[in-house]
Amino acid sequence: MVKSSSLFVAVVIFFLASASVASASQPSVYHVTDYGARADPKTDSTSALSDAWRKACSDPRPSVVYVPHGRFHVRNLGFEGPCRSKDILVRIDGTLVAPSDYSVIGNAKNWILFHDVDGVRISGGILDGQGTGLWSCKLDGRKDCPTGAMNSKNVEIDGLTSVNSQKFHIAVTGSQNVNLRDITVTASGTSPNTDGIHIEKSTLVSVLNSTISTGDDCISMGPGARNVWIERVACGPGHGISIGSLGWKLQEPGVQNVTVKRVHFTETTNGLRIKTWARRSLGFVRNVLFHHVVFDGVKNPILIDQNYCPGGRNCPRQASGIKVSDIRYKSIRGTSQSKVAVRFECSKANPCAGITMHDVKLTYVGGGRGEEATATCANARGTSSGFVMPVVRYL
Repeated sequence: MVKSSSLFVAVVIFFLASASVASASQPSVYHVTDYGARADPKTDSTSALSDAWRKACSDPRPSVVYVPHGRFHVRNLGFEGPCRSKDILVRIDGTLVAPSDYSVIGNAKNWILFHDVDGVRISGGILDGQGTGLWSCKLDGRKDCPTGAMNSKNVEIDGLTSVNSQKFHIAVTGSQNVNLRDITVTASGTSPNTDGIHIEKSTLVSVLNSTISTGDDCISMGPGARNVWIERVACGPGHGISIGSLGWKLQEPGVQNVTVKRVHFTETTNGLRIKTWARRSLGFVRNVLFHHVVFDGVKNPILIDQNYCPGGRNCPRQASGIKVSDIRYKSIRGTSQSKVAVRFECSKANPCAGITMHDVKLTYVGGGRGEEATATCANARGTSSGFVMPVVRYL
């Protein structure tokens, strides 16, 4: 079950891949084509999906909102709760398609949003954000580009495919007990700001058995991400798995209790990254485990960067206030495109503490014969055990 926050929760598409609702009574079925939805490029099916949702939400019995095979064109969709039933399945066998003109929804915060829902399950389907036009606008350096809409927020997701989102594909915000399983994210490796899954201000979130190829972070965790479990994820292309950026605000909730295991990175810009702004903040990152990770031609496999200050604006000559502690790297293998495979660039005001590395072997593939990978370490305290290569020299 997914319980959304009282503000703006959950967005689209999620959860159990079974077609039936687990209930003793037969569910009511609301077929979107009965409300005017048509799988053709000339029909706007937004109202039809909204009407089917309102019927299901007002029904006290278990219910199903059903989207059949075909491509259904929709604008911004808001599925509002609370609902009378806590047993609603949104079953998508087809594809929901955003407008090809990015200006239609580009300044909205979300394309598909579930708000104030409890017990809604979403299964299967494809979301096509048609974001290529907006990507080109941003890559051309134009100043009149809209911000872009995110595909989903705060919802449990199972068996979903998200392609070419204008911005983040899936965002989990202000939520608890969220399970994302068997997710496929696909976007160009040059698409800007298209994080695969973003998690913040949420607790008890899991991402399992998923494949993410995009132009930004495969998975990113922002302020307030707690008790996050990521396992069996393939990432690439993309910018890796990132905690951050953090520390933009002085008062900011921390990130803690994060586990990332059995993850494979292929030719990503970064691998395992913690990134904080070089400015005052009372936030923190603590109790993070990276375990059983494989890198294949990754540019920056292991990175803690507490000097983030793009363009030297808003933070010149400052030190990060984010306290980074208890970060563990265990059973990690792979190849680095950069000679410096491990970078710990911690805050001079708040040095990293409790970094541990055990059984780590990274090889440099860009140099000549016999040239080994190296590590740099600034303002970091920690220990290494077992076989660790490259050697890290802590404070």
